[in-house]
Amino acid sequence: AAALAAFAAGWLVPARAPVGCKLNELTAAPDFSPFSPAAPAVATSDAGTPAAPSLPEKWVCLTFDDGPSKTTPEVLAALDAAGVHGTFFVVATGYNEKYLPLLTQAAAGHQIALHSASHEYSDIYRSSAAYWKDIALLKQRIAPYVDAESIRYLRFPGGSTNTVSRRYGVKGLMQQLKNEVEQRGWQWVDWNVCAEDAVGGHPSADTIYRNVVRETGEQTHCVVLMHDSATTRTTAEALPDIIRWYTDNGYTFLTVAEALPLG
Repeated sequence: AAALAAFAAGWLVPARAPVGCKLNELTAAPDFSPFSPAAPAVATSDAGTPAAPSLPEKWVCLTFDDGPSKTTPEVLAALDAAGVHGTFFVVATGYNEKYLPLLTQAAAGHQIALHSASHEYSDIYRSSAAYWKDIALLKQRIAPYVDAESIRYLRFPGGSTNTVSRRYGVKGLMQQLKNEVEQRGWQWVDWNVCAEDAVGGHPSADTIYRNVVRETGEQTHCVVLMHDSATTRTTAEALPDIIRWYTDNGYTFLTVAEALPLG
């Protein structure tokens, strides 16, 4: 598909999830696209043949993992002030239960997508059944605040090419899970720009900004990984400058669903 061809130049950056994930547990070999290869919805030309999706020449998706949290209102304020729509890959771990009502506010102007109920690698990557049980629990916990059954986009904890799953699950588990996501007609979503905001040492807002600019480089189609957790408040502080940089450099802001719509 034409939309997927546009992503061929994008490389996955090894994930740095804030819970139990170390760099040496992740693969150094990237996928070729930040999106799963499930066929996107495409427009139809006057001749009845599929036409390439009409996307801007340069676009960026700002994505946030591990919320909602006490940081969420600041992230939403920064996005809303700039008129930018983001994509939130949410968790419902029990530790953030009191913040789940913020999902209703977030869903009013942004995309809500699935991440994990527990974010515990040892639990969710034991088997395919364990992974899907975790997703079902996540949907159950967020259902009072958003239309959970309509959500068809997700991000694997650690990314789709993580190696930490090998420690707990059967060989080939990640490929099996990717296949199962695609069989459902869903999309899994990785990234090709990493803010490195969940690493140790609590990077400053300026460091996060410079990480995003550096990793964007010459890429024209970007899915940026950031975090919306209690420990990443400087991400919210960096957002105005990040948004301004992408705007000044001619990027259009899209949600993941806008960048790769499902049929």
